[in-house]
Amino acid sequence: MKRSAINAALRRAEAMLADHGWLLPDWGGWSPADHASDPSLAAFLHERQLGWDVTDFGLGDFARRGLVLFCVRNGAQGNPATLPYAEKLLFVAEGQVTPFHAHKVKLEDIIVRGGGHLCVAFTRHGSFAEAPVLVDGRVVTDPYDTPIRLRPGQSITIPRGMQHSFWGEAGAGDVFAAEVSQCNDDLADNFFLEPLGRFAEIEEDEPPHRLLWNESSSEGATR
Repeated sequence: MKRSAINAALRRAEAMLADHGWLLPDWGGWSPADHASDPSLAAFLHERQLGWDVTDFGLGDFARRGLVLFCVRNGAQGNPATLPYAEKLLFVAEGQVTPFHAHKVKLEDIIVRGGGHLCVAFTRHGSFAEAPVLVDGRVVTDPYDTPIRLRPGQSITIPRGMQHSFWGEAGAGDVFAAEVSQCNDDLADNFFLEPLGRFAEIEEDEPPHRLLWNESSSEGATR
């Protein structure tokens, strides 16, 4: 994925935040130079997987299969001395699909904060556990039947082990969503139905607008 495309996706997400009056921690607007000037905090952000994340899942077609995220807070899975929860912001474009995946550790809620409609689909294929799927506390009778359509304000509870995919409904606008969950680990707790990569391979065609969390360590901040 070209750095210029990542930069454009980040600026689009920042514009959505501004439209919704949603503010980030100060490090959410850090430049690479800011990371270099505070290596201790930069290392903390990297260790907790905090900050920006733009991925095309290694498929090279971000507009169709990709996602922009911002992790606001997070602990470390398996470390009780850290926060036991995580919070992310999700920026999902119309028709942009996050491929089917499941988590072994993380139980999560996805909440549509604003914008368009989020469609969520489940499949038994590749799932390794099953539990009730809830939409605002109501049990979905058959989550495998048809995609579940969420309007702004609605939320869905996604159980561990269930393969799920989501996308922005075409014609309804980009979706601003949030994820509230147990600790998140994007290095070890994503199990894709297809053989995909979690992170994009970056082609440097212009300077980075923001560093992504997986390159925001004190070493990465010297870019």
